[in-house]
Amino acid sequence: MRDNALKLLFEYTQSDALRKHALAVEAAMRMYASKFSEDEETWGAVGLLHDFDYERYPQYPEHPTKGSEILAAHGYSEEFRRTILSHVPAMNIPRETPMAKALFACDELCGFIMAAALIRPTKIVDLGASSVKKKLKDKAFARAVSREDIESGAKELGVPLDDHIGRVIEAMKGVAADLGLVA
Repeated sequence: MRDNALKLLFEYTQSDALRKHALAVEAAMRMYASKFSEDEETWGAVGLLHDFDYERYPQYPEHPTKGSEILAAHGYSEEFRRTILSHVPAMNIPRETPMAKALFACDELCGFIMAAALIRPTKIVDLGASSVKKKLKDKAFARAVSREDIESGAKELGVPLDDHIGRVIEAMKGVAADLGLVA
């Protein structure tokens, strides 16, 4: 499943930053799949493909609607596509499954952690949840990232924010070289 998801990601996404974001969310989703005893392949593929259409269709509702149509044509399940659709709050699709809640919880946070790690000399190697929380309070830092989505995502997932941040950092450390976060 991962090979097909990567192929689709690379076909639709040329931006190195967006590809790295997909890899970060994949790592976080795989970690949560393991924690919840779910299918890591499916959850990882959702992470890889949640924004694969964004370069071609950056505006709502084209993103994520066009992506869902493309995924349907490639045989991805209704649950898979609904999970991706639900990660965009404007779609107003309830996040009812653990996979949907995890995707929403990880998406913005992965972007924020990436931004926080990139400005550090040691990158992600010694980044802790406390440093990320401190950066979250700085509204000028990574201002495009929704702090509200990060907080509500952790709450929906049922994980304390500090724990959520720490788990996602650890998941991203596992793919640090692929993310360009090795000092």
